[in-house]
Amino acid sequence: MYKACLSLLIFGILLSPLFAQSTLPITSYDYAIPENNVSPIAIGTGAMNLSNSDDPFAAYANPALLADNEISSFSTSFRLSNSKDIAFWQAVNISNSLKSKQFKYFVLNTKQASFSYQPVAGIHISEFTDNGNRSKYYDYQLDKVQVSLGGKDTKYQKLGAGINLKFLSGRLVYLSEYKLGNLLVRDAFIDDKVKGLSSDLGFTFKQGNYTYAGCAYDILSRLWWENYDSVSLQRRMSLAMGYDSGSSHFNAGVQSKISSKAETTYHLGYGYTWDYSPSTPSRQNSSRQTMDLRIGAYSSDFYGTDNINYTFGGGYYYKNVRFDFSLNNKGMKMADSEYLFALSLGI
Repeated sequence: MYKACLSLLIFGILLSPLFAQSTLPITSYDYAIPENNVSPIAIGTGAMNLSNSDDPFAAYANPALLADNEISSFSTSFRLSNSKDIAFWQAVNISNSLKSKQFKYFVLNTKQASFSYQPVAGIHISEFTDNGNRSKYYDYQLDKVQVSLGGKDTKYQKLGAGINLKFLSGRLVYLSEYKLGNLLVRDAFIDDKVKGLSSDLGFTFKQGNYTYAGCAYDILSRLWWENYDSVSLQRRMSLAMGYDSGSSHFNAGVQSKISSKAETTYHLGYGYTWDYSPSTPSRQNSSRQTMDLRIGAYSSDFYGTDNINYTFGGGYYYKNVRFDFSLNNKGMKMADSEYLFALSLGI
C-alpha cells in the first residue's frame, strides 16, 4: 500500500506541469524601434523619416505624410542580414526579431490612404541548455495589417495630420522539458493565439523649407491572448525636423519610449538627389528620372564608435518605377550589416 501511494505521488508530481498554467514567456512588446523601420529611405538617413513625403513607406513612420502623396503605388521591402544565434532569454526580451531573409513590408498607397501588411515578429528557437539537461522550444509569430489615413485642413495647408489603425494577430508555441534519467519530462507547454488593436498619431507642420513633425506610436493598444491576461504594446514617440533645399534634404530627430525608462535615441540624416529628368517635374511625377544617395547615424549617446549605428543607402527613380536600398550596421562592422531593399511601382 505504501509503495502504491508513493508511486501515485511521484506520478502526480511529474504530471502536474501538464495541468498547471505556465507563465507566458514573452516579457516585452516593443515593436516601433528604429532598426525595425521598413523603409530603406528612412534607414539610409539615420533610421528615421518623419518629414520627407517622397517615400512610399512614409505612413509607417508618420501617417501625416500621406497628406502630400500625389500618386498611387505598390511597394514591397525585403531584408537580408547575417543569421544570428539568439538565446532564449534574448528572444523573450526583444520579441521582434525576424528571419535573416524575409519580406518585411507590403504597402498599397492610394493618395491620402494606404493599406499595408507587415510580419512584425517571427522567432523560432530550439535549443538545449544546462549542459544538455533542459530543452526549450519557442516559436512566436505576430502579423500586422494596417490602414493609414492622412490629410490637411483646406484653410490651413501648413498643418497635416494622420492616423495608423493596426490589426494584429499571432500565435505562440512554447515547450520546456528537462531530463529525468533517460526521459524528457515536460515542464511547461503553451500553445496560444493572440489578437490585438493599436494606433499611431502623427503630424507635420511646414514653414518655408522646414518641416517639423512628430508621431506617437501604439498610444492606444491592446493584445488579447486566449488564455492569458491582455497586455499593452510599448508606447514610443518621435520628433523631427527636416530641411529641404533643392537637391539636398537634411533631417534630425529623436525617439524615446513613453515610460519611466526612456531609452532615447538621436538621429541624423542627409540625402542628395541627382535629377536626370527631361523636364523639371515635381517629386511625384511620371516623367521623373532621379538618383539618390543617403547617409546617416543614430545612437543613444554618440559616445564611442561601438555605440553608434551608421546607415547608408541609395535609390533610382525611373518614371513610375523606383528601387531603393539601405544598410545599417553598428560600430562600423560591415559583416554584421542588415540590408534592406525595396521596389515600388507607381500607377
